[in-house]
Order: sequence, then C-alpha cells, then structure tokens
Amino acid sequence: MPIFRLMLIFVFFINPLETLAQGFQVAFGNSGQDTKLPVEVTADSLSVNQNDGSAIFKGNVNIAQGEMRMKADKVNVHYSSDTSGIARLVATGEVLLTQGPDIAEADMAEYSIEDGTVLMRGNVTVVQDINTIMADEMTMNLRDNTAEMHGSVKTILKSE
Repeated sequence: MPIFRLMLIFVFFINPLETLAQGFQVAFGNSGQDTKLPVEVTADSLSVNQNDGSAIFKGNVNIAQGEMRMKADKVNVHYSSDTSGIARLVATGEVLLTQGPDIAEADMAEYSIEDGTVLMRGNVTVVQDINTIMADEMTMNLRDNTAEMHGSVKTILKSE
C-alpha cells in the first residue's frame, strides 16, 4: 500500500477530529494566478452606484481573469478607494469557479484582488480529476496555488 494512502487512512479514519479542527489543504488549478491581469465581466444587466464606488452585475454573470473563470447569478464589484481599479468581487447564487482542470462550487465567493485570495462559503464542493472535496468553507490563495478547507470536511478519493 503506498505511503500516501496509509497517511490518508490515518488522517481521515484514525484521527478525524484533528483533521476537521485544522482544516484540509489542497492545491487549486495548474499554476499561480496573476491578479494584476485585467478582469472581464459579462452579464445580463449592470447597475452602478457612484456614491459608494460599487457596481452590481446580475444574470448570467461571467468573469474571466487569466486562466481563472467565475460564474454566478449576481456579482457586486467593489472598486478601490481611488476608483482606479477593482478591489474585490462578491459573487452570490450558484457560484462556479474554475482554474485549469479544477472546479469549485459554493453559495458565495469573495475574491480579494488586492490579496489574491478567494473565500468561498456554503456547500463548497471542489472537483479535482476523479476526487471530490466538500466543506463549509474554502480559502484559496491564487498566487501560490493553494487552498484550505474548513468545517465538515469530507473527501471522496477514488482509485483509477
């Protein structure tokens, strides 16, 4: 039995409480994301609020930045304080995030472009090749291609 499989058996079956308390770390996507690339947004409608520096895209929202793609029912765009660029995106309603071959779904996602992080909450499901990981919350660091899962982490590992 390969050492990796023995480690997984220990982590998930012999010591499950420690695994849930610490979270579960995974990679997401093929490589790091360049968060300085332009962000392209398409949607059915757009409303802009000049007072608070935000914009709301609704209906079939599609976001692309480099290799990363995000889809949602609604995305609230928050601009930086000097309105020179986007500070963060908050997506709600059937959020789907893809980067390379990896796919993540959740009820909501907040992408902080300045930090290069994505926080996904609510029914998070990550599909990587033939394996699936589910949790209450996932925090991704797009720059170094890592993700950490927290809360009711469940992993389904399949052999080929």
